[in-house]
Order: sequence, then structure tokens, then C-alpha cells
Amino acid sequence: MESDYPIPDSDRYLVLLNPNAAGGQSDVLRRRIAGAMASHRVPFDIVESTSVEDGLRVVHAAVAAGCKAVVAAGGDGTIALALRGTAGSEVPVALLPFGTGNQLALNFGVPVSLEDSVRVAVEGETERIDLGRIGDEYFALIAGAGLDAEVMASATSELKSRLGVLAYLEGGRKHVVTPSRTTVHLVADEQEIEVEASMVLLANAGIIGAGGLPVELKVAPRTSFQDGLLDVAIFAPRHLPDMAAMLTRVVFQKYSGDDRMVFLQARKVSVQSDPPVAAQIDGEPRGETPIVAEIVPSAGRILVPR
Repeated sequence: MESDYPIPDSDRYLVLLNPNAAGGQSDVLRRRIAGAMASHRVPFDIVESTSVEDGLRVVHAAVAAGCKAVVAAGGDGTIALALRGTAGSEVPVALLPFGTGNQLALNFGVPVSLEDSVRVAVEGETERIDLGRIGDEYFALIAGAGLDAEVMASATSELKSRLGVLAYLEGGRKHVVTPSRTTVHLVADEQEIEVEASMVLLANAGIIGAGGLPVELKVAPRTSFQDGLLDVAIFAPRHLPDMAAMLTRVVFQKYSGDDRMVFLQARKVSVQSDPPVAAQIDGEPRGETPIVAEIVPSAGRILVPR
């Protein structure tokens, strides 16, 4: 189907704008982005993505035309969509972080101010990163099953618009007070594990932040965007004090000596559970277990500060 949007060629930037970013004031944000891009005297087109399918169609067409870069203006979901659409190509993704979490910007040192992040988009250097993949969907940060997916699903768009990052605390209260546990059967390359757990994380990310809160977590001891491996973290809290104790250990990177936490690395991981539990990919709900994830080395390109 022919695109309804302008498709940038090799000299132009495609700015993919989430219309719900910045509290839904997309007209104001569009004007601000246009002004910041124009100040660098580079050609660009701004497209508002109204759905995942719509956004992917535009990004795929821009990649096929050989655009200069895809500039993702929104939260981690918008950036993940841009990375999914450019995966395996030479077209880099630039980050204009306007979301609730902005985890990728945190990991790569991309400034949150519009002017500074646009400068990185135009003047930054390209860094190759691994991407995770579940089915035909790529993820840059973390996929998960269980408690984390339940918390993500409870943080509705209305809550995030009203409370920002605190929406995850408000939406997730009922889940973390008494975490539910399920029998998890996990296969990581050749290793098989069966355990009672509340949450399984499949991490490609290095650091997970809490938005404006002064907390940064490295969810597993050896996470890296460039090691060709997924980091698997299995957590089995029984109650809220367990959750607090485990969170404290992760904050201070004390990963060993606690049988409620299991960490390993693998190229391919399958997760089954009885009963099935909710799943998420880069913070977006994605059905239930079972899930099968694999790492795709150097599949993504990110523009980072020089």
C-alpha cells in the first residue's frame, strides 16, 4: 500500500512523533521539534504515528528509501518501534525522550532537553547494539513475565499522564504487596530450570532507572548491549518484605548469596509457566506465557553523544 506520508530519502531525517507524548500536546511538541531541527539546517519530515502498524509502515518505507536517521520522539515504546522498524539495516535511531521512563536515553547518556537531544540526533555518532527478539518483535530493553508485566499493565495511559513515573507505583501496589508465584519452566540454551517464581526478566539493557526518582538498577550482574547474550533474572519474593530486601540487594549490586534470585545468560530462552502469566516487551503488555526470546547481535543502531 502506498504511504500517505512523506518518505525521507538519504538526505532527510524522519521524525516519528508519538501524539500522546508530552501530555498529548502533540501540536506544541511538533512546533518545538521543528524549530530545533530547523536550527541545525537539516531537512526533515515529522510524522505522527497513530498505531504500531502505521508507525512500522512509515519506518520501513523510510529505511527502504535510505533516510538519514529515524528520530523517535516519545517514550521507550516509540523508540522500540523505531528500532524494530530499522533492525538489521544501517539506518540509525536517534532519541528525543518525552516518555515516562526514558530508559534508553538513560543508558546511552542522551540528554532529556529537546535542544540537546536534537543536537545528538544531528551530530552524534552511531553505536551498534544487540536487540532481543520475540517472534517478529524486537526489544531493546527488557522483556518479562509475571509481576513486572502485571505492574506495567496496571499503569494505564491515564495514570501515566496524571502521575508520570509514579503511575507504576500506584498501578502496581496490589501486585507487590502479596506477589503471586507460579511454576516456571525455563530453558536457557542447554540449561533447564524449574522453579516457583513471581517474575522472570530477559534483559538486554544495562541500567533501568525510575524516571525522576533517584534510583538506578542494574537488574543482572553482567548486562550489556554488546555481548551477544540475554541476561535472565528470576525473582521469587514471597511477600512485600522479600520484595524490599531483593530490591535493596539489586540497588547495591549484591547478586549472590540469595536463593530467591537466580541469574544466568543465554542466546535463546524459552519461558513456560503453570498457570500462564502476563508478559511484556519493553514495558508494553504482550499476552501471556509461553514466550521464546533470542538475542540478535548488533541488529540496532543508536545515535549517541560524541
